[in-house]
Amino acid sequence: MKILEKWITFAACITKKIIIAMKIKNIICLLLIAALRLNHVSAQTKVIAHRGYWDCDGSAQNSIASLQKAQELKIYGSEFDVWLTSDGVLVVNHDATIEGLKIEDTPYAQLKDLSLKNGEKLPTLEAYLQQGKKDKKTKLILELKPHSTKEKEDKATAAVVKMVAKAGVKKQTEYISFSLNICKEFVRLAPKAEVAYLNGDMTPQELKALKITGIDYNLAVLKKNKHWIEEAHKLKMTVNVWTVNAEEDMKEMIAAGVDFITTDKVLIAIKISTF
Repeated sequence: MKILEKWITFAACITKKIIIAMKIKNIICLLLIAALRLNHVSAQTKVIAHRGYWDCDGSAQNSIASLQKAQELKIYGSEFDVWLTSDGVLVVNHDATIEGLKIEDTPYAQLKDLSLKNGEKLPTLEAYLQQGKKDKKTKLILELKPHSTKEKEDKATAAVVKMVAKAGVKKQTEYISFSLNICKEFVRLAPKAEVAYLNGDMTPQELKALKITGIDYNLAVLKKNKHWIEEAHKLKMTVNVWTVNAEEDMKEMIAAGVDFITTDKVLIAIKISTF
């Protein structure tokens, strides 16, 4: 009888230990699942609205409304284009000209009353940044366009950095440009900022040597040079791809591991990047 009691006690002890071990195993599994989910969220490709979210009613490319509508979508960021007028005013517009006037050769007084397709007047960068700071979670992806001379580019870059600081959006603003000179100036004047190069003709390693923090290349360039994505990541650089509007291209670039997709089709990109 005593032997039986001992065996029962022993079995109960073993069972208790097994139950505890199983509980610990379950906790470890749950922690691993949580870690994997967290990693998925952090690694998830993020969406940037190309010239704002303009593919909807009441909006237009590079309008303040397009920024506001992008902010409402709670995406990573909204991209926009900046020029410097002949008298030193920074304005937001994609093309070098508006209604036949070359922006960098025209004083602001001749441009300020020109309208965008949604009826807004040509926005100044100052007004645009004021809207931007209303939602600090939406990154402001500021593209400074190449100007006709290095002197003009340097002047524009310095003016942009000064205005961003004045508006209180330094941490919220990231810089991109097709001009290598402009990118180098941003690195010099705003060394803590994210700066990415657009032109697609340099390797990540070449840009890293210049302290540029990311590649921001056309879809065709990254399709041809997918190894640059891994190379950039090994160098702790970011990878953005533009302008990706087809679902299949979005899926391909997400599978390739890009960090950001810049697109005109923002709602489609949100849907695809979420899964």
